[in-house]
Amino acid sequence: MLLEGNRVSRIPIRGFAVASATAVTAVGAVVGVAAGSPAAASNDNVEATAADTTLLADIPAGQQVQVQTTSLAQQANAQSAQANAAAKKSAEEAARLRAAQDAKAKKSAADKDRADKADKDAKARDLETQAASRSTSRTTFQVQSSYSVSDVQAIARQIIPAGQFQCFSNIVNNESSWNYRATNGTAYGLVQALPGSKMSSVGSDWQTNPATQIKWGLNYMNERYGSPCGAWSYWQAHDSY
Repeated sequence: MLLEGNRVSRIPIRGFAVASATAVTAVGAVVGVAAGSPAAASNDNVEATAADTTLLADIPAGQQVQVQTTSLAQQANAQSAQANAAAKKSAEEAARLRAAQDAKAKKSAADKDRADKADKDAKARDLETQAASRSTSRTTFQVQSSYSVSDVQAIARQIIPAGQFQCFSNIVNNESSWNYRATNGTAYGLVQALPGSKMSSVGSDWQTNPATQIKWGLNYMNERYGSPCGAWSYWQAHDSY
């Protein structure tokens, strides 16, 4: 005879399965005793009960609630973990895209700055070259039988653009010490043209006229290095130009 308080109910719950064959066996034994059946259930009955995954075994109502609650909590935890992982992955991908976009924007800005600077420098060199050419073509000097260093430097200041004079002077100081008759092998003159006869493209008096040598030297520096200062930068690195 069953006591009222110990009565068990059989509630079908789809989607829940008994956790293991061991749990099913234990529950089946309890149900058999409560129903007045023999204490030892057959193995066939146990296996049949374990295979039924659409019903919870005959478990007291309180235990059924505990099983359901545990299962729902596990499902909620699994879903939460999946949601967190997805959110983290999405955030990482967004951060990666932002970093790539920022890097691309910075590179574009740097490239533009370099291009603008190069263009500005080229225009400045062109203006200096044009000014030097105009100055060279307009300037004439009285030919003398000889020139002092101060004479030669005064002529150079009239030919060389003001912003380029110091660089030109640095090269001449190192090449000839402002001696327009300086000779080193076949190199000749203020800027040590090699050979000296190259300066004849400016004037046939290249051996005796410092103005001719200065004009040729300025043209050479502008054409090969962009300016006397460009030539001086090269000279500092190579001790020649």
